[in-house]
Amino acid sequence: MVIQQGASPADRIRLTGHPRIFWLLGGQAASAIFLVFGFRIAFARLSADSAAMSGPVPKDSMPPPVTFSELFRTFLKLGLLSFGGPAGQIATMHRILVDEQGWLEEQEFLTALSFCMLLPGPEAMQLATYSGWRLRGVGGGLLAGLLFVIPGAIVILALAMLYTTYGAVDWVGAVFLGVKSAVVVIVIEALLKVANRALKRRDHRCIAALAFVAIFFLDAPFPLLVGLAALYGFFTGSAPDPSPVPGAKISTARSLRTVAIWLAVWWAPLAALAVTMPGSILIPVGLFFAKLAVVTFGGAYAVLAYMAQQVVGVYHWLDAGQMIDGLGLAETTPGPLILVTEFVGYLAGFRQGGIGLGIAAAVLTLWMTFSPCFLWIFAGAPYVSRLSGQPRLRNALAAVTATVVGVILNLTLWFALHVLFGEVARMQAGWLVLWRPDIATWNPVAFALTGLAALLLLRLHMGLGRVLAISAVAGWLVSAIT
Repeated sequence: MVIQQGASPADRIRLTGHPRIFWLLGGQAASAIFLVFGFRIAFARLSADSAAMSGPVPKDSMPPPVTFSELFRTFLKLGLLSFGGPAGQIATMHRILVDEQGWLEEQEFLTALSFCMLLPGPEAMQLATYSGWRLRGVGGGLLAGLLFVIPGAIVILALAMLYTTYGAVDWVGAVFLGVKSAVVVIVIEALLKVANRALKRRDHRCIAALAFVAIFFLDAPFPLLVGLAALYGFFTGSAPDPSPVPGAKISTARSLRTVAIWLAVWWAPLAALAVTMPGSILIPVGLFFAKLAVVTFGGAYAVLAYMAQQVVGVYHWLDAGQMIDGLGLAETTPGPLILVTEFVGYLAGFRQGGIGLGIAAAVLTLWMTFSPCFLWIFAGAPYVSRLSGQPRLRNALAAVTATVVGVILNLTLWFALHVLFGEVARMQAGWLVLWRPDIATWNPVAFALTGLAALLLLRLHMGLGRVLAISAVAGWLVSAIT
């Protein structure tokens, strides 16, 4: 492959000479196989610790299976209500799956959340996929993951098309201001519930506090915090109370087959384009977002700055103002925040070939961004479901869960500050990072709408859908009046 400096985005990458696309594919295959064998070795080495604890789950204690129609309705609802970035989406998922439906136990949910936090990509979408897999296998995981993403993807595509036709879509911010204000309350409620149930021990409370300080004030990398917490839990945590756990054998061959299938699913469209349309802008778009999909540790917030720098300063697919508008649309619409990649992909294709190529680029962007999420979950989930039978691994994961509580608190404060104030400055003095809201830009409407949502949700205990709908209408009315 020859990379031509100074060429247009459509001509930057040509499939001549060294086939870089296949080197990238080989790298992703090696990473996925390493993931599978890492889990396999860990469980093999620690199986002796839990031999006495393993045993079948009594059939009469198993809950009735969730039907696909129930799964469809619930995750479609989650997809439509998944506002507020990862903090809001995790809070909404917890409320529906744990509190309302009772499909997942609290510890199951926290274990899955900790696992998804360790993976590259959008953790909320991966948590939805894992939950669907846990309830109905691979079919349930596919259904849950797709329904979590598709509603927001449709909205983003429609708004991107409006944006390229009419410019900035100002009414979207007015309509969803009330929604974001309600999500602030939802996130705080979920944070309190999760912290109350996950931080039973003093050392776990200390871990959560240290994680929050490290990530909010010191901008410490999330993988480092997770690694330190896991080591602490592994070597110092006390063994959990014995209880029956599933003891089904996990087939390495089946795991490798899963990796092979999903690698093929992930890369097949881009490989076909490389053969049939080697000069298309779709090639660099697909390669860039495939790379982005495997470096987004810690969620979308960890990679947005890098993505903005690349697509604006290196590829020149859009300018800084358009990037900011795209982030605003993604923040105020349902679905993972990383759906902003769809907006970028659409604009890159639209600039080269109009609406048709824009839609093709948007679809390819979604494919390369979210397909690997199914790979990570379906390859790793069978191992995670047995963590309760591995005392030392369970202790390590409990410490990681405490770290996740600190991370959620960080996201909660970050999100609340950006909803309630028009400008929030990031100040740095040496190692110390401070987020300082400009008091002059406080939004009285946002504060009032947040109070309204708190009244409806916490005092009147109104349903989540009704609270979001009322808040959205109230935000639009206030904007229309003023």
